[in-house]
Amino acid sequence: MKIRRGKINDLIIIEPDVFGDNRGYFFESFNENDWRKEVGFAPKFVQDNESMSAKGVLRGIHFQNPPDDQGKLVRVIQGSVLDVAVDLRKNSPTYGMHEKVVLSGKNKKQFYVPAGFGHGFLTLEDDTIFSYKCTEYYNPNNESGIVWNDPKLNIDWGVNSPLISDKDRNQQKFSNFATPF
Repeated sequence: MKIRRGKINDLIIIEPDVFGDNRGYFFESFNENDWRKEVGFAPKFVQDNESMSAKGVLRGIHFQNPPDDQGKLVRVIQGSVLDVAVDLRKNSPTYGMHEKVVLSGKNKKQFYVPAGFGHGFLTLEDDTIFSYKCTEYYNPNNESGIVWNDPKLNIDWGVNSPLISDKDRNQQKFSNFATPF
C-alpha cells in the first residue's frame, strides 16, 4: 500500500496494492498492522456504512459532534466521487480549509478523514457505491453539518445544481458555526 499525507495535516490518502489477473482482482481494504507500520497508528473502526447514488448527488458536509465525533476511512466500490474534507479544528492552522480527492472503483484510492473534519462527496457517475468505516457509532443527537456551497469554504464542486437533500440544503453556514473540535 502507498500512503500519502494530504496537504492538510492528518488527512491520509491510501493507494492499496491491487493484484489482478484474468479472474478479476484482490486487495486488502484495511490491515491494522500495515497502518501501524506505515501511518504510526491504526484507527479502531466500529461501524461500516454504504450508500448508492445517482450521478450528481451531493451528500454533506457532515460530521458528528463530540463525544461521538467520527474518523472515516472512505472509498468507492463502483463509480466515482469527488470527495471533500473540511478542517473544523479550531486550533489548526488550516481551519476552514478543504482538501479534495477523486475516489473511484477503478483507482481504488481510499481517504482517511479523522474526527474534527467535515466530510462530503459529489457522485460523478450513476450507480456509485460509496463505502466507509467509522471510528464511532452514529448518534442522531450529535449529527451536524455545514451547507455544501458556503462561500467562506469556497469549495469548487464542479456543479451548480447538484441533487441534494433538504437536510443538506438547510445546514448551517460556516460563518455561524461554533466548532466543538
